[in-house]
Amino acid sequence: MSYAAVTRGAAQRRYWAFYEAIKINGEDMTTEGIRLEKRGSIALVLLDRPSRRNAFNTMMFDALKRVTAELEQALPRAVIVTGTGEKAFCAGFDVNPDNPLVVELYEAMEKQDRQGMMDGMKVVREAVDAFVSLPVPIIAAINGLAYGGGAELASRCDMRVMDKNAVICLSEVRLGLMPDWGGGAALAHLLGPAKAADLILSARKVGADEALQLGLANRVSAPGRCLDEALVLAGAICENGPQAVRHALAVIRGSRNMTLDQSLDMEMEKAVDLVASGECVHGITAFLEKRKAEFPDI
Repeated sequence: MSYAAVTRGAAQRRYWAFYEAIKINGEDMTTEGIRLEKRGSIALVLLDRPSRRNAFNTMMFDALKRVTAELEQALPRAVIVTGTGEKAFCAGFDVNPDNPLVVELYEAMEKQDRQGMMDGMKVVREAVDAFVSLPVPIIAAINGLAYGGGAELASRCDMRVMDKNAVICLSEVRLGLMPDWGGGAALAHLLGPAKAADLILSARKVGADEALQLGLANRVSAPGRCLDEALVLAGAICENGPQAVRHALAVIRGSRNMTLDQSLDMEMEKAVDLVASGECVHGITAFLEKRKAEFPDI
């Protein structure tokens, strides 16, 4: 038997011994999840599992799907996602063995069941993909540490506001894993391949000032004021024409997967659709009358 096989077997025994201890001692099985709050035209998605630094388990991914479906039924003008508590935005994927998804993935790995592993990862991707595909601006208010999947979730949002003391870390490779919430690909698009490789392959911690310099953060708030700063940004967006914002956002997002010529064509099509909607009548009339425009909701 190889050394790798021996050490892997020892690690497995320690892991499952920890799992049995949790069952015996009745350790927190975490019933916390995600809360949705409305502040006027802004939706707040609160990652609310502070006992695990807002790390995602199976129930959290299910909750994210439910929240996304609820938002789709009555779209706000902007969405802010942030963590509860003062320490964490999101610690990523909860690797503790009381997370049912961990058990499913571990059993699939033991059996070398690639489809089983793929199905488990799809639970993650389907929830995150649907959320970040909402057709309104999504702002990550990074109020504390954002590790692993938490950093990926933030990188997939349209904008990021960081607390002065917050930290982002693509930490997956430290655990022998890699980004799989879509954040690796998103980060390469956002920062370029070289900068993405630096952050992902080194798994180093990035503070707010460096994140701003890299282009990973849009704004840095004073300590403890991250959500306030994100609300100011969202509020400025909400004052504009909601159809104009959605059409422009669609071009910004779509351009990542297009050539320049394709992006220009898309921009033209969206601009025509927007003018045809008549929303500009409200804005131009207000401008000529020297007053603030009031745009109706869609």
